[in-house]
Amino acid sequence: MRKHIKKIVQIFTPDNLFEKPNLNKWRIMLPIVLAIVALVWLGKQYQVDELVIAGTAFVFAVISGAFAWVVGLITLVPIIGPLVIKILSIPIVWLINGIGYLVSFVAIKRGYSQDVLTYRGLTITLIVGIVIGFILGSIVK
Repeated sequence: MRKHIKKIVQIFTPDNLFEKPNLNKWRIMLPIVLAIVALVWLGKQYQVDELVIAGTAFVFAVISGAFAWVVGLITLVPIIGPLVIKILSIPIVWLINGIGYLVSFVAIKRGYSQDVLTYRGLTITLIVGIVIGFILGSIVK
């Protein structure tokens, strides 16, 4: 069991966690963000389904790190930036919790009560981790 936990921690821990941030990252991220915006615009021009456009843009933004970069850029705006990010991020926690309740309801009805306990434990752990991250982020800032 400990081997599996160590492997999971190694997978989800970035290698450059304690490296100094690269200040020239905007030279990479700005063209990526502009390319994503251009692809969204092209998708709208060619009347591609909005869900396909949004899903593809979100996946590319998350994989490339552009989503986190734009969120960080918005946070840099004094007074208003951190408020906007908090307003956008708190519903994500509610959404995760709500989906957990719906999945639990369906699973209990089908007889997977032990799996539901495991799943709810993981969900609660994730939410507690997000809350601790918010608290530590507020303290460090």
